[in-house]
Amino acid sequence: MTPGERLFQLLLLIAPMIGAGTVFFHFVEGWSWIDSYFFSVITLSTVGYGSLVPATVLGKIGTTVFIFFGLGIFAYVIQQFGKLSAERQAAHSEWLIARLGHHKAPAEPHADNADTEPGPDQHPPAANR
Repeated sequence: MTPGERLFQLLLLIAPMIGAGTVFFHFVEGWSWIDSYFFSVITLSTVGYGSLVPATVLGKIGTTVFIFFGLGIFAYVIQQFGKLSAERQAAHSEWLIARLGHHKAPAEPHADNADTEPGPDQHPPAANR
């Protein structure tokens, strides 16, 4: 799955939760669409500014249900965004290392550490003489 497809899948996972919260708070609490959306996002993100507070019993119960279901989904989406970002950074680092020509050197037969003292036929590299 490409990163774009994963991003789209994550948005499809979180958008219905925010949408459901927005619709619920709009009709139950009587808030505007923007206020309902804002409350849904700040509640799921655990920011909770406190500028909007449910006043009805149904709104308070709905908020707790919204938090229990939505917080897990929101946390998963944020974790996946972080994972996607880390994968992109790792791929970029690998590309950059390969581009600079710093790749693994072939095995060096004189550096196998088979013994601690060089034999009479073994000489240290020219740089160390």
